Amino acid sequence: MIKRHPMKLLLACAAAALTATACMSRDTESTAVQRGDQAFAQENFEEALAEYRLAIRQGADDPSVAVRVAHTYMRMNRVDDAGAYYVDAAARDPELTDQAVADLMHLARYAQGRDDRFAMATAVETALELRPGLGVGDMSLPLARHYFDAGQYGRALPFYQRAMADALDDSEPDVVFEVGVAYDEIGDCRNALLHFERFREMVRPWERGEVDWYIGTCAFNLAREVRERGASGVGDPDQALEQSLQLVQRTIDVGQPLNIQAQAWFEKGEILSDMGECDLAMEAYAQVRYADQAGSW
Repeated sequence: MIKRHPMKLLLACAAAALTATACMSRDTESTAVQRGDQAFAQENFEEALAEYRLAIRQGADDPSVAVRVAHTYMRMNRVDDAGAYYVDAAARDPELTDQAVADLMHLARYAQGRDDRFAMATAVETALELRPGLGVGDMSLPLARHYFDAGQYGRALPFYQRAMADALDDSEPDVVFEVGVAYDEIGDCRNALLHFERFREMVRPWERGEVDWYIGTCAFNLAREVRERGASGVGDPDQALEQSLQLVQRTIDVGQPLNIQAQAWFEKGEILSDMGECDLAMEAYAQVRYADQAGSW
């Protein structure tokens, strides 16, 4: 008769119990996934979601389960939740990226159809996180305007640029104007001016009031910046004076904004003085009093 050591017997029993528990746990997970698949097939998405999430709580770490959760959220049009699970699944199995991106773009287009720009942007952002450089087609302009309206001008610009690049003919004037405003808001007056001037050429004279204000403001600020940079020894100082003169003259030409016209004439006088054009400088200074409508100079 073989005698078993009590401790060895206890360890053997414990191992058997753990093995049985693990097997039961896997069986339970598998059963939950199967029940979820059945519910999904019947388009009972709430029940499917509950079963898939139960499987995850019970220890299922297969990324395919996370994809099931994400896809179910997608069918329920819950963008944030779907995106989070797709990012997790794709990080663990890159081969799942294609399905993730396809579902997210489907959500984006569904949101676009409902004019839900926030949901559309959320879905596209996640898709671009998974696949940078992904084309967004005719969603470029709605996305640009979503970020523009939210004051996120830096994020709006790349989508405006895509929309303008994809246009078969010249961009609409309002798009060109919005791009100019976006550049102005991020402090890039040089590119803002290019778009404002382009917009000005596209519209009738009586539609130029607002853009002239932007042109005058941007040109004046840029003139000062260029002149100061030249005076500090950056680049060719003579060229800087020529450029700043052209810019401040543009502010004078459009006559806007009215409240800085006196400053513009004075700035022109200062530039001409630096250039050694004393007679022209005196003429510019003389215009300050006539342009100073507010009497502040």
